[in-house]
Parts: sequence; C-alpha cells; structure tokens
Amino acid sequence: MDEEEKDPRHLGESPEDENEGKTEQSEEVRVKTISTDHLAEVIQRKDSAELKRIFDEVPDIDIAEAADGLEIKDLINFFRDVSSSTTAELFEELSQDKKEELVKGLTDKDLVKVINEQAADDLADAVGDMPANLAKRVLHAADKDMRADINQILKYKPDTAGAIMTTEYLEFRQSESVGDTIEAVRTIGREAETVYTIFVRNDKRKFVGTVDLDDLIFAKKDESLGDIMNHDAPSVHVQTDKEEVANVISRYDLNAVAVLNDDECLTGIVTVDDALDVMTAEANEDIEKMNAVSPIEDEFLETHPWKMAKKCLPWICVLLFLDTFSTMVVDKLQYQFEVYKILIAFIPVIMDTAGNAGGQTISLIIRGLATKEFEPKDFWKVIGREAQSALLIAAGAAGFGFVWFTVEQYLGLVSNTAILDADGLVMNVWNGNCWNLTYFSATMRVSLSVAITLFVAIFLSKIVAVSLPIGAAAVKKDPAIVSQPLLTTVVDVSSLLIYLGIAALIILQFLPAA
Repeated sequence: MDEEEKDPRHLGESPEDENEGKTEQSEEVRVKTISTDHLAEVIQRKDSAELKRIFDEVPDIDIAEAADGLEIKDLINFFRDVSSSTTAELFEELSQDKKEELVKGLTDKDLVKVINEQAADDLADAVGDMPANLAKRVLHAADKDMRADINQILKYKPDTAGAIMTTEYLEFRQSESVGDTIEAVRTIGREAETVYTIFVRNDKRKFVGTVDLDDLIFAKKDESLGDIMNHDAPSVHVQTDKEEVANVISRYDLNAVAVLNDDECLTGIVTVDDALDVMTAEANEDIEKMNAVSPIEDEFLETHPWKMAKKCLPWICVLLFLDTFSTMVVDKLQYQFEVYKILIAFIPVIMDTAGNAGGQTISLIIRGLATKEFEPKDFWKVIGREAQSALLIAAGAAGFGFVWFTVEQYLGLVSNTAILDADGLVMNVWNGNCWNLTYFSATMRVSLSVAITLFVAIFLSKIVAVSLPIGAAAVKKDPAIVSQPLLTTVVDVSSLLIYLGIAALIILQFLPAA
C-alpha cells in the first residue's frame, strides 16, 4: 500500500482512532474528501492514475473545494492534464474568482475544450458576473449553439425564470411513439440536464405536457406520448420571478418545470437543483435583510472587509438615527423616575423580551409569505390566529416575570434605593431588613408595573410583527427589509411609552405615601 493510501487525511475517511474533533466525516455522513495539498502534489507529479482514482471516489464539489486553494499554475495544469469531459462538472463548482483566473490563464485551445463541456445555464451565470474582457473571451471560445444559448439566457432579468433556466432538455412531439422516444433518449439523453422529465409539444410547437421517465419505461412501445403524458403539468413564463418558480417546483414535487415564452412555446426548463439554489440564496438574503445587512453576493470568507463594511454601515447609521426616538423617551423617564431609579434597571428586560417575542413571529410570517402559505389578503385571519397565541405567550411571560422580578429585589440583585431602613441600608434578604409591609408593598408595585408592561409590550410586538411584513408584501415590497431592525425600533419606543404610563399609574402616584 502506497503512502497516500495509508494517510486518510489526503483521501478517504478518517481513522477510528483519530481524535474525534479532527475527523472530516461524522458517523452519519460517510464521504471521501481530498485536501488541497494532496491534490497539488498529485498534479505536480502528473500522476494520472491517482487523478483518475480521485475523480472516481471523491464528489466533484469536494474536489472543486480543494482546487479553489490551488495556485493558478497548478489549476491550469489540472485542467490540461484531465479530460474536459471529466472536469466539466468541476468548473461549475469552482468559485467565481477561480473561474476568472482560469479563463485568463488557459490557452484558447484549452479554453474551448473546457467551455463547450459546460451546461449553458451554469456558464451564463459565470459569464454574467465576469468582467467584459473575460466574458468576451468565454463567448469567443463557445461554439455557435452554446453562444446562442448563453446570449438567450443573459437577455433576461437576473431574478426571472429565463435567467436560471437551462436550454438543454428533452422535447418530443406528442405524436411520437414510446418506442422511438426511448431510443432517442438513449441517443441524446446524456446531453440533457435531466432525463427524468420529458417535455411534450404539439405540431404548432406549443407545450402541452410532460412524461415522467418511469411512465415512459412501463408504457407500451406503440403508444404515443400524447396517450401517457401529464396534461396538467405546471409551467412558468420566462419573466416569472425565480422564487415563484422554486415554489412551483416545491409545491408540485417536480424534477423540472417548463419555461414558456409569450407564444406558449418551450424555451427552457428549470430543474429541482436550480430551484434548491434559489431557495438557499433567497433564505440567505432574507436572513441578511432581517439583521440589517444588505445582501452579499459572495461567500463570507471571499468578501473584502471594505465591501462588508459598505453593506453593513448604512443600515447601522439608519438604525442609529431611529434609536433617537428611544433616547428621547428614556430622557423623559430619567426625570419622571428620578426618585424611583429601580424602574430604570428593568428597561433592558422589557425592550429585549418584547423584541425577541416579535422576532419569533416575524420570522414565521416572512417564511409563510415566501412559501405562499398565506398572502396579504389573509391579514385578518393571520393576525387573529397570532393574537390568540400572543395573549397566551404574553400572559405566561408576564406571570413568570412577576415572580422573578420579586425574587430579584428580595435577593438584592436589583436594589430599590427609594426604600431604605432606619440605618440608611438598602433592603434585601442579606441585610435581613426586608421582612416588612413597606418593602413588600414597594416590591409588589415594581414587579406589577414591569410585568404588566411586559404583557402589553409582548402582545403589541407580536401584532406589529405580523403587520409589518404583510403590509410590505401588500405594497409589493420585500417583507424582509422592514423586519427585525424596524420592528425593534417600533417596539422599543412603544414599550418605553407603555412603561412610563403604567409606572406612573401604579407607583408614582403612591410615592408620597411610601
């Protein structure tokens, strides 16, 4: 056994006796990987047998991850030494920066081999993000059909079905026999993005349905595709939003969906793997927007610090301005509660708890809108359901809070300096001076004020958390933009005003008697 086979850190599974924290695979996931160092070593040795073994045993995405760390000269040699059909999937999985470096470094002859093995939709994505000089070089290297497909995809808006579709699919006339179709699939099927769904058109080239591969295989050879096709197969328009396309694929459990032009003719298809990419990207974008970060196109480690700062700083400044309203309310509180300073100590609890409660709801609402679980027209139905749960949550939190706030005061975790004993000491269990009606009454008023405020603030926060994203969706705006940051500002100001009013009613009017 050679040295590489003995060393599982290069290729293969980590040994059982290695430290568990250093293993590359969990017990649930068993997959062979490869390190950048080992891949570079194999390339430099020009070990074709080992390269073949790597491609046979390691998934393309893991090879691409290792290749991303290669020096550009090693990467170029890699693509030269390995057949273009083998590296076709690898190029697709490389990072955008490595793709651009490769396009710069390969000769025209080598670039032609690499480019024309790619899927048109994946290549269009890469070309769309390249500088003009590199994009021009790629298009020049592409053959006539590939170039036409790329240009067709690039003409659509980035967020539409046309921009993410592939033009490599299987399409047959509905009059075609099952036997002839099977033979055709065997001949040209490898060139298609998927063979699991076959698309059917009529004599006027209009899309009329689909045939699943299993239905095709089990049908009689003399039957026509029109006899066995799915007449109710969903389709989308080239201008349909890509998120809606992903929802269609998810809702109807499709392998691929037809993309039609204005004449209802098949222009391309969107496959389930492309839909998954869209869902992942949209989820990441929503998370970024919910946390006041403008969407970042690149991966975190590939994003320049200056670019990251430009994405985050504008939102920070906007929220800083919005926090002015909270500051104004707190400024008023310091005069109202100058004697009863203990009330100030509970402000963070109220604001944070209400914000967290609203954050839980707003995440569910944004997800529901994204997955079409409900629409803006369902506002009253949604808010009615949320109001019921909000009352239960607010009541439970307020009840627990009342008990805990009381415990905090008796333990001296929060000190009420407005109530002192004869020696001027703060009252708590440690000083042994808190077992009297005066301190009990003062403690109950504080706990009750904070608990009632908490109840109202949580309930209000959850209602606002429903209203904001549904309102944004109703006016065709992205619900994620008005989510957590704006919710927090609205809830903070509202909670402070509620706190001021309740404390004034329950505590401040009794101060002279205290």
